[in-house]
Amino acid sequence: MDFNYDVAFSRNIGWVTHEEQASLRNKRVAIAGCGGVGGLHSITLARLGVGNLNISDFDQFDIHNINRQSGAFVSTKDQDKISVMTTMLKDINPELRINEYPQGIDESNVDDFLDGVDLYIDSLDFFALAARKLVFRRCYEKNIPVVTAAPLGMGAALLCFMPGQMTYEEYFRFEDKKTEEGQLIQFLIGLSPAMLQRDYLVDATAVDFHARKGPSTAMAVSLCAGIAETTALKILLGRGKVLSAPHGLHFDAYKNKLSRTWCPFGNRGIIQRLKFKIAERVVTEK
Repeated sequence: MDFNYDVAFSRNIGWVTHEEQASLRNKRVAIAGCGGVGGLHSITLARLGVGNLNISDFDQFDIHNINRQSGAFVSTKDQDKISVMTTMLKDINPELRINEYPQGIDESNVDDFLDGVDLYIDSLDFFALAARKLVFRRCYEKNIPVVTAAPLGMGAALLCFMPGQMTYEEYFRFEDKKTEEGQLIQFLIGLSPAMLQRDYLVDATAVDFHARKGPSTAMAVSLCAGIAETTALKILLGRGKVLSAPHGLHFDAYKNKLSRTWCPFGNRGIIQRLKFKIAERVVTEK
C-alpha cells in the first residue's frame, strides 16, 4: 500500500501547522447521515486528515440522489450508503478508523455513537426530527459541540451549538409546538432566519412537507461542507472565532449575499414567530 499520512495531507500545512495536523489525526467526529451533506462532510473531514469518524445511515442510494450525494452513481444504485461511503473514505485514507452504524441512530446506540467524540456534525434528513432531537440532547448532556449546515437553494446556512452556551432547545423551541409539522417549521425558520433562498424558488410545487420532499442542489451541499468543516477545524484545533447560537451565518451564492443572523430569543422572538405564521400558512395551503 503506497500511502503516507504526512505526505497525503502535506498540502494542508501552511493553513495548519505540523502539530495541528498531527492533532487532527487523533480527533474523532461523528456524522449522522451519509447522504447529501453527510457524505460530503465525511469526505471533506477525511481530506482534512481527521483520523477517526463515526458514521451512520440505514438507507440505500437511488437515482434521485445523483444530483447532490457524494456516493450516488449509477453503479451504486441500491447499495447501502454507509458501505459505499466507507469504501470511498478508505480510498482517501486507508488508515482512517471508521465506526459504522448501519441501523441509524436511536436510543439503543446513541451513547455508543457519541462515545469519545470531539464534535458532532448534523447531517440527518430534514424530516428526521425524532433522531435529531435525540442526538442534540445527548450532545448537550455530554458537552459535545454541534455543527449543522443546511443546504438552502444555492446557498448554505450555518448554526453551531457550543457547550455552556445557548442550547438547541432554547434556540429552536421545538417543544413550543405540539405537532410534528409545527416542529419541522420551527426547525426550518431556525436554520434559515434570513430566508435568502425564498424569492428565487421557481417551482413551489417541488416543496411538499406532507410528502417529506424538497428540491436541493449540489452547489448548496458543497457550500455546506466548506463552512461546516471550517467551523469544525476551528473547534477541533481551538483557534479562530466560532460563531455560535443565537448567532448564525447564511451565504447565498445565487444572490451574492452574506447574512449574519441573530435570534437572541431563538424562535420565541417576535420576528421568528411572525415567520412561523407565514411558513405555517404556506404549508397548510399545500
